[in-house]
Amino acid sequence: MTLFPEAPALTFLATLNVTVGPALEVGATPEGRRRIIPIVGGTVSGPRLQGRVLPAGADYQILRTPELTELDARYVAELDGGAMVYVHNQALRCGTAEDIARLNRGEDVDPELIYFRCSPRFSTAAPGLAWLNKVITVGTGRRRPGSVEIDVFTVG
Repeated sequence: MTLFPEAPALTFLATLNVTVGPALEVGATPEGRRRIIPIVGGTVSGPRLQGRVLPAGADYQILRTPELTELDARYVAELDGGAMVYVHNQALRCGTAEDIARLNRGEDVDPELIYFRCSPRFSTAAPGLAWLNKVITVGTGRRRPGSVEIDVFTVG
């Protein structure tokens, strides 16, 4: 008998490269500083999913502290063949106050300095993609000037 249970396997699903527009600064609220980042396009590329991110959605952020940001992105991807997939991605991004401030100004920050993990959920009406509605996924993200790159894995 092992002391610890075996971790579930992860299988690469796709990379979502999401293009973003300038932030709308809502300001300080009781929950933290709110920002809305428009999603204006992008690509989906992976062994089972290929397509484009549509200019329909946004990332609703709460900067809880200067070091911690909660992200709540909601958008749509149109896959090759025309299937529409709704993406709801919740994430945590943290680093030093200085590095997070640089990210928020749109500067490039080495992804090794930032903890950026997420749990995307997919929803589709496409019969051939119904399996997407039934899987848990996790991902790692990188914020780049003008875009966010997310490597998504299914949890086995």
